Amino acid sequence: MKVSVIGLGYVGCVSAACLAQAEHEIIGVDVSQLKVDMINDGRSPIIEPGIGELLAAAKENKRLTATADTVAAVKATDLSLVCVGTPSQPNGSLDLTYIRRACQQIGEALAAVDRYHVVVIRSTMLPGSIEGTVVPALESASGKRSGMDFGVAINPEFLREGSSIYDFNHPPFTLIGADDERVAEQVGQLYAQLDAPVITVGIKEAEMVKYTSNCFHALKVAFANEIGNLCKKLGADSHKVMEVFCQDTKLNISPAYFKPGFAFGGSCLPKDLRAINYKAKELDVEVPVLSSILPSNRQQVERTVEMVLGTGRKNIGILGLSFKSGTDDLRESPMVTLVETLIGKGLKLTIYDRDVQLARLVGANREYIEREIPHISSLLRRELDEVVDASEVVIIGKKEDEFRNLGNKLNNGRVFIDLVGMLKGYRHNGSYHGICW
Repeated sequence: MKVSVIGLGYVGCVSAACLAQAEHEIIGVDVSQLKVDMINDGRSPIIEPGIGELLAAAKENKRLTATADTVAAVKATDLSLVCVGTPSQPNGSLDLTYIRRACQQIGEALAAVDRYHVVVIRSTMLPGSIEGTVVPALESASGKRSGMDFGVAINPEFLREGSSIYDFNHPPFTLIGADDERVAEQVGQLYAQLDAPVITVGIKEAEMVKYTSNCFHALKVAFANEIGNLCKKLGADSHKVMEVFCQDTKLNISPAYFKPGFAFGGSCLPKDLRAINYKAKELDVEVPVLSSILPSNRQQVERTVEMVLGTGRKNIGILGLSFKSGTDDLRESPMVTLVETLIGKGLKLTIYDRDVQLARLVGANREYIEREIPHISSLLRRELDEVVDASEVVIIGKKEDEFRNLGNKLNNGRVFIDLVGMLKGYRHNGSYHGICW
């Protein structure tokens, strides 16, 4: 199929690369000329394991090109996959500005073509967003009717940053929200090569499945952390408790996310929790569990601050700044919040993150660090040992293989605060502290 992918962030870039690997003809679209140039050069604008090889192969096979011209891309393709951001508003509601803009541009292209085109939303949106925002924008800009002149569907992604290529190629299912069988069939052809069932539901149901999934993932993280905090007070091994708990795959679903540790972050879970809570307030529906997750998550950051201050030491080393391993994504990273808080307490910080090097950052991540946290960039160091050797307290915030050898430095006078369980099990003389074990 000839497919335009609108938005070349994490979801769009991975989707474009994987669809090109499946021998579809892809035109990627982004407002960032830098991203466009990198894609056309066979280079990746994001940090993601395996993405560089896929993009290089796509360039070699001439199955992926990129442009900043949405209208031209849509005119040249049969199906458009919209992967633009849906960030939070200051009040927690969902900001659909980028969705509206993309749909307006797609609509302008539809006005100029006679053939049937399918618009597929891959971005995460609340139930009712297709009906209330996407369709009106497309119809207004095109002068045509949805369901007659063009098709609309939603195809939520279930990709985890750091393992998104594997997740794309090995999904539990492919979810399509469509009210038209013809549309559902065309979207399903995108994923014909995957060994996974295709589930077609109504548009609102598909919109809600994504939120249900993300809210549950966030709940699992917060739940495991609260169990871990209780275990620490009771003298029980929290990881052993959860290890046994997760062996029940019939009732407890799966072990994914059930790992006591630090706060969750990233571009999905916090945003989607705020949006669903805002919608619940609008509908006058009480959701005490969902509304408690973000405060519980913040407490995990506050708990870490208390542990650092309790050492009485001033020189602090931070290992890991992005919200999880295998990505350079700084959006709503709890490690950034932790760093900001410690700086505000008057502590001296140095930071190491192999994936977050200012010279390598492009697009949203570079803009974010230059706009929101420019002072943090000056604290970044290129070498792990430089940070460790200069620190009285070392905070491990990401799971990286290069951090495992730090166990050899446990008994040399430094304090290690482990947020991810990297050094759990090493012998120490009291210099090691797990956040909830």
